[in-house]
Amino acid sequence: MKKAILIILAAFFASVQMSEACTTAVISGRATPDGRSIIWKLRDTDDLENSMRYFTDGKYPYLGLVNSKDTKGENVWAGSNSEGFAIMNSASFNVNLDETTSESKRDEEGVFMKLALQTCSSLADFEQLLNTYPRPMGLASHFGVIDAQGGAAFYEVNNHTWTKFDANEAPEGYVIRTNYSETGTPDVGYGFIRRQTAEKLFADAGKQNSIDTRTIMQQFSRCFYHPVFDLDYRSEYEAGNYKNDFISSDDLITRHGSASNIAIQGIIKGESPDMNTIWVQVGFPETSVSLPLWVRGADSFPNVLKYDETLENSPLNMYALNWKNHVYPIGRSDGYHYMKISELINPEGSGYLQCIEQIEKDIFAQTEKHLDTWRKETPDIKAISLFYDKLNGLVDDFYKAESQ
Repeated sequence: MKKAILIILAAFFASVQMSEACTTAVISGRATPDGRSIIWKLRDTDDLENSMRYFTDGKYPYLGLVNSKDTKGENVWAGSNSEGFAIMNSASFNVNLDETTSESKRDEEGVFMKLALQTCSSLADFEQLLNTYPRPMGLASHFGVIDAQGGAAFYEVNNHTWTKFDANEAPEGYVIRTNYSETGTPDVGYGFIRRQTAEKLFADAGKQNSIDTRTIMQQFSRCFYHPVFDLDYRSEYEAGNYKNDFISSDDLITRHGSASNIAIQGIIKGESPDMNTIWVQVGFPETSVSLPLWVRGADSFPNVLKYDETLENSPLNMYALNWKNHVYPIGRSDGYHYMKISELINPEGSGYLQCIEQIEKDIFAQTEKHLDTWRKETPDIKAISLFYDKLNGLVDDFYKAESQ
């Protein structure tokens, strides 16, 4: 009976909070080719319209991923500040199950991460914030954090307590979370299959020493592998072995509710802490181009990522959502379960994703070239801004040309 009640409560929480189901990881420098730590968040949410925003409303300036409709910037869903402190989260659905709505606050994760970016410069600062934050905290989440000193950890947090999982001490050098906590009620929550996929992706990449931001943005966030069937839909479709244009995408890492993707790469000793590299796909990852940002560039980042008052959204997100409509063309009833894979990839190489992968070759190559210089000599805002302008024109022209 107790187990049944917990399952019912979990389902209730899911109906309220499923909008923040995500696939996430914290990676220490031990596991990356260049020794830089990384946090990754594949964001699933009902708020499909996302933008990036630069804030100066705290002790430290910071860049954050926000819901476009949150024009006041009250919640931040991932970001990095001028001190090299970066944070993201995924919701946990197997904690706080014995508390009712009337007994506690809820859904404070976005507010809490904004506060962390405003005030924290290290993991120690973040732990102090956790210790002093008023109880009940209104949190049911895993917070992934890195800092400029090489700190990298996940924190499983509920309304009253928190537990640290240090990526630097993990056997593989990384920690993965979806939507259930190790410290929560066993066998309750969401994302068990997505976590299985993520663990395979990381293990395979680890063997090749290729756990880096490019692999995360281009391969992990756009993975078509289903572990239950041991089937990679992309490779099968491109080889002509999978004949149907549609696949059920519910248990893939990227699915209908995937709104954005972000990977934040930390610095190493001797580099400026405001030069964390923030890679972001502001929109459905299969139809959104990856772009890099740095806090040092302040508010000069590409306009395609900024909130546009006329669009009431960021232009890149709008482009990505327009293409996504073709990827999920069944609008009635339960049509959102079914992805039309042929819109993304095809034998001719002209699918949306295949076109995006071509433009990203140039973006990643240009970025790596700049970083080779900037990591030796910290750039001024003008240098970063000039690169941003180039990227903005490149992306804007790409979507306009491909949409004709």
